[in-house]
Amino acid sequence: MSDATTTDLYEVTMVMSYLREGMTGPATFSLFVRDLPPERGFLVAAGLEPVLEYLSGLHVGPDDVDAFASALHRPRRDLQPLLGLEFTGDVRAVPEGRLVLAGEPLLEVTAPLPQAQLVETYVLNQLSHQTAVASKAARCVLAAEGHPLVDFSLRRTHGPQAGFQAARLGAMVGFAGTSNVAAATALGIPAIGTMAHSFVEAFEAETDAFRAFARSHPGPVTLLVDTYDTEEGVRVAARVLRDLDRGPGSAVRLDSGDLGALAVRARSILDEAGLPEVRIVASGGLDEYALDDLVRSGAPIDTYAVGTRVGVSADAPYLDSAYKMVEYDGRPVMKLSSAKVTAPGPKQVFRCPGYTDVIGLADERPPDAGRALLETVMRGGQRVGARPTLDECQERFTADLGGLPSAARRIRAPVAPRVTPSERLSTLAARVRRRIEEQTATASARSSGPERTASGPRGSVSG
Repeated sequence: MSDATTTDLYEVTMVMSYLREGMTGPATFSLFVRDLPPERGFLVAAGLEPVLEYLSGLHVGPDDVDAFASALHRPRRDLQPLLGLEFTGDVRAVPEGRLVLAGEPLLEVTAPLPQAQLVETYVLNQLSHQTAVASKAARCVLAAEGHPLVDFSLRRTHGPQAGFQAARLGAMVGFAGTSNVAAATALGIPAIGTMAHSFVEAFEAETDAFRAFARSHPGPVTLLVDTYDTEEGVRVAARVLRDLDRGPGSAVRLDSGDLGALAVRARSILDEAGLPEVRIVASGGLDEYALDDLVRSGAPIDTYAVGTRVGVSADAPYLDSAYKMVEYDGRPVMKLSSAKVTAPGPKQVFRCPGYTDVIGLADERPPDAGRALLETVMRGGQRVGARPTLDECQERFTADLGGLPSAARRIRAPVAPRVTPSERLSTLAARVRRRIEEQTATASARSSGPERTASGPRGSVSG
């Protein structure tokens, strides 16, 4: 089975109907986040690379048709029209690493309607999850104020793939390394790790554990000091590091308790032992809120390791994202549902100074000093341009973050910049709304009239 079956069943049922009705004209779908999660002043666009890989390799084969038929309890011949379906459309998207705001399209797909519909689930899955995690990691970078960050999330992410993505996204926003060996190897990210409490517990005494670890690993080492009594653990580590002349580049790691107070005491012990070059690493339930408190308090912590809460974006584990049709066969369309109104037509986002962004139509010229965010990344089912490196994504992120208003950068109670529609987009939305309302009123009038039952008319409606 291929990735074609990684979709919701209703995508398949709709595609079947489209094909039966001959509805294969070009459709444009726009993917955006309706509202930012609480305590978010921005989002970081992420997940585009796996989406492009999926789209370029999409092919509905015989096994996929069998799977669809089985899921629908239908004969295989009913699903046969889907056989051989591939993605031949165009994609315009915000490049990974760029900052985006609520309502701004992260991606627009234009393809024959059955193709554009079938890919909805996978595209939403990848962009929603990875944008959420990247945004959480970016806030940690802000809170750390230049202190190195390391990804320790693999053991608690929602599966190995999510762990790999978390390591990549951390690197994309400036993390110094990851504990994830697979990600480090595949992506060229520094692999970073220390020891677990079980290692210390396996020996009769902390001294034995630390000396054994140092013997096995030449060069700088990081010793976990809070298995028993943290302050005593720091003293034991200091003696071992000094006796073995392993101070430069080495570190002690704090993983529990009052990290700020323990770091102050650890720094004092290390300095008194003549080891000012030994660094302090902190881990254990950290996220941007804890980092903000520790950094603001002046805790003498050199490096922070963040794991669970960042890898699953614990305080905002999902985005209110949507993938909505905005045009079919040249006809702009929109949704009018309460609280879920969409804007019609293919769009472009124009980034203006101070993040006074404007959402306009795709064929609009940018406002003065504005620049377009969505770029053509796929044409005719084929990728356009080279795959960007992580360094390029990070440079893009750093540049965007540098221009973000201070109110949006705040860790607590951030205020996101306001996004406005262009005059042309507002005019189109009003015209399409009127058209839909008129059509609805006409259809309602036609359906009004003598009420009927199986036995005949029951009455009439005046007017």
